Amino acid sequence: MDASSENPARLLLDWYDANARALPWRAPPGTPAPEPYRVWLSEVMLQQTTVAAVKDYFAKFTTLWPRVEDLAAARDEDVMAAWAGLGYYARARNLLACAREVAARGGRFPETEEGLRALPGLGPYTAAAIAAIAFGRRAVVVDANVERVVSRLFAIAEPLPASRPLIRSRTETITPEERAGDFAQAMMDLGSAICTVREPRCLLCPLAGACEARASGDPAALPVKAPKKAKPTRTGRAFWIERQIAGVDHVWLVRRAPKGMLGGMRALPDDGWAARRDGDGGEPFSGRWEPAGRVSHVFSHFALDLGVSIHLGDRGEAAGEGEWWPLERIAEAGLPTLFAKAAQLALAHTGEVT
Repeated sequence: MDASSENPARLLLDWYDANARALPWRAPPGTPAPEPYRVWLSEVMLQQTTVAAVKDYFAKFTTLWPRVEDLAAARDEDVMAAWAGLGYYARARNLLACAREVAARGGRFPETEEGLRALPGLGPYTAAAIAAIAFGRRAVVVDANVERVVSRLFAIAEPLPASRPLIRSRTETITPEERAGDFAQAMMDLGSAICTVREPRCLLCPLAGACEARASGDPAALPVKAPKKAKPTRTGRAFWIERQIAGVDHVWLVRRAPKGMLGGMRALPDDGWAARRDGDGGEPFSGRWEPAGRVSHVFSHFALDLGVSIHLGDRGEAAGEGEWWPLERIAEAGLPTLFAKAAQLALAHTGEVT
């Protein structure tokens, strides 16, 4: 069946009017568009992240920095700390760079895809989503949910990622001139709630009658994904170094290089592990060190097996450029998830060390 003959846009928008998710960065169907700042912030946060994980971070950021000018004026370390735990930390660095660029333009986001693409960190998807949702421009918005819906709607059997140009072309044919933002969000909602990865709920789908994959009898078989390459596992060590300052226990935290893995974040000192190499295993200074255990973490391109070693001396030494951080405020340090896990392990272990 030719999906375009069934006017999927009209069917989907009717469904969206009755079933749109209520999300803090959205405007309900039929109401004025949300502020571009809120659309942009949410779209950047939602990259590679779930809606459930983003909600609290979005609330935190919009409370601390309610306007793009406020975010642009924030200290890098404060923004990175607020982002800690959300992952893919290059997004936070790009967020700041983009906010400062927009603030320099008078606080106004460009209204076109082309103009938005010129901003730091905005790729084709994000630019299209902002243009459609915030400014009502007709734009072809394709995320993972849309890829799944369109692959099934048109029975696109070519495996991802090679099928993406065709998916975009098919999405173009059904994207309406009016309400492009609502249409994009409707496609996202449909993929999230109805046209799910496993066991799609076809009986509830407004596009079921037009769906070629459903007609074939096995919609869950699409989209076809190329086999994933196995991720390499790297090994490394992190070091827990304490010192008492004015009678208060402190731990030594370093600031990672501005660019690269976990760039700009506070962290424990380590042995130089990276995405393409193991750490050298060397300790930052001589002394008594005790293993506290190991933590595992999976990054986008590799897995890391990280040993945590605790310095047992009476007076820890600084290792590299950093700061002595009060242990009682370790939760406020904004450690990325990997080092937060390492800190929890160290703290649990030091409670047993005599």
